[in-house]
Amino acid sequence: MAISSSRSTLLVILLLLTTFAAFLLPSSHGAHNHRGRPRTASHNYRDALTKSILFFEGQRSGKLPPNQRMSWRRDSGLTDGSAMNVDLVGGYYDAGDNVKFGFPMAFTATMLSWSVLEFGGLMKGELQNAREAIRWGTDYLLKATSHPDTIFVQVGDAKKDHACWERPEDMDTPRSVYKVDKNSPGSDVAGETAAALAAASLVFRRSDPNYSKVLLKRAIRVFQFADKYRGPYSNGLKSVVCPFYCSYSGYQDELLWGAAWLHRATKNPTYLNYIQVNGQILGAAEFDNTFGWDNKHVGARILLSKAFLVQRVQSLHDYKGHADNFICSLIPGAPSSSTQIDAGGLLFKMSDDNMQYVTSTSFLLLAYAKYLTSARKFVNCGGTIVDYILGDNPLRMSYMVGYGPRYPQRIHHRGSSLPSKAAHPAKIECSAGFGIMNSGSPNPNVLVGAVVGGPDSRDRFPDQRSDYEQSEPSTYMNAPLVGSLAYLAHSFGQL
Repeated sequence: MAISSSRSTLLVILLLLTTFAAFLLPSSHGAHNHRGRPRTASHNYRDALTKSILFFEGQRSGKLPPNQRMSWRRDSGLTDGSAMNVDLVGGYYDAGDNVKFGFPMAFTATMLSWSVLEFGGLMKGELQNAREAIRWGTDYLLKATSHPDTIFVQVGDAKKDHACWERPEDMDTPRSVYKVDKNSPGSDVAGETAAALAAASLVFRRSDPNYSKVLLKRAIRVFQFADKYRGPYSNGLKSVVCPFYCSYSGYQDELLWGAAWLHRATKNPTYLNYIQVNGQILGAAEFDNTFGWDNKHVGARILLSKAFLVQRVQSLHDYKGHADNFICSLIPGAPSSSTQIDAGGLLFKMSDDNMQYVTSTSFLLLAYAKYLTSARKFVNCGGTIVDYILGDNPLRMSYMVGYGPRYPQRIHHRGSSLPSKAAHPAKIECSAGFGIMNSGSPNPNVLVGAVVGGPDSRDRFPDQRSDYEQSEPSTYMNAPLVGSLAYLAHSFGQL
C-alpha cells in the first residue's frame, strides 16, 4: 500500500481506525456525530484518568510526601546509593518488584511528559497530579546523572530481589548500585534519560522555569555523553540488567529519540543537523512497528513528523513517510501489515506484558492523528482499544485495577499482595511472603490505576499472582495511557 500524498495518508488512518478499532481524532468541538449531538461514552474516562495517574504513587520509592494518597505505602529505600556514596533515594519501582531500573524509569518519564505535552491542557484538575508524577521521576534522574559522563542506572540486585517476596518497606536484599560511564558506556539508557529530561523540561517551562532550565541543561550534557561514548549498556552490565531490561534493539534508536526531543526542547539547529546527518545510520527508515521501553524508532518517527506537519520543518519530510509506514503496518490485511488482532479485538504483540504495546501504540495513533489535524488533515474516530482495557472484552473485565465492577484481584506486585505496614507492622522476611504469593487470596492493598500485562492471544486471563507475564503492572504501561485517557475524557465532556 503506497503512501503518495496527505490525502492517502488520511485514508490509510481512516481504514486503520475502523478495521483495527483504534483511535481517530474527534472534531475540535468534542465527540459529536454528524448532527452535532455528543456521542455516548461507554466508560468513565475521567475516573480512569485519575486512577491511571494515582497508580504512580503506589510505585514510589524514597521518603513519601505528606500529600501521599496511596496511603498503604510507606517510606522505603532511604539509603539507596550509599553503596557508591551517592544519593539515589527516590524514583520508581518499575513493576511488582523492588528494584529501580533506570532504563524503563526514564522511558516512563518521557511518556508521561509526552502525554502532558499533547493533552495536559485537557486534564484540568489532574494536570498537577501528572506533573508531580513526572517530577518524582525526573528528580531521581537528576540524581542519577549528577556526575559528568556517568549515569547510575540501577539500584538493587534483581536476581536476589526476585528470590524474595517482601514489601519495599521491609526489603533487606542488597541495594547494589550499577552505573555506565565512558569506560562501560550505555548510549541506550543515556539517550533515553536525555529524552526524559528534555521532554520534562517542556512540561515545566511555564509552571517552574528554573526547574525546566536545570532539566534541559542536564539533558544536553547527558546526550553528549550518550553520543560520544557509544555502546549498549547491556554489554558491560549483561549479568545485571539481563534478562530483565536488556537493550535488545541496540542504542541507535535512543540516540535518534534523544536528539528528536532535544530538537523539540531547544530548537537548536545543532540537533536538526544531527538528525539529518545521522538519521539513516540510526535506523530512521528501518521497518519496525514495536514501540516500548526498548525500541524507540517509531516514537521518534511520530515525534519528528510533528516537526514537519505542524512546525513545517521541510527537511524532516521523510519522517512523515516513515510515520505513514508505521500506520500501514498496523492495518490487518495490508501488504505491509505485521499486526495480530485477537478474537476480542485486541492488538497482540507478545505474551509478556502485551498491554504495554497496546497503550503505547494507542498513544502514537492519537498523537499522529492530532498532528494531521493541526496540519488541516481532519480525522474523526472513537476509542475502542482503551475500551477493551476498561472492560469491553470477552471476559467483561477491566484490566485497570480499581476501575469498574470487575478487575484483577491477584496482581503480581509485592506491596499490593502483602499486608500493609499499618495492618502488619512486624517485618515480613524475604521468603515468608511466598506463601501469600502462591495463594489464591485477593491482594489486600488495591494498587488503584495499575494496568496489568493483560490477556493472552485468545482473550484468556487466569488472574494468578504467579503469572507475571499477564498479571504484573508497570509504570511504562500506564504512562502513555494517561494522555489517551485525558483526550477521551475531554472528548466526551467528562473534563
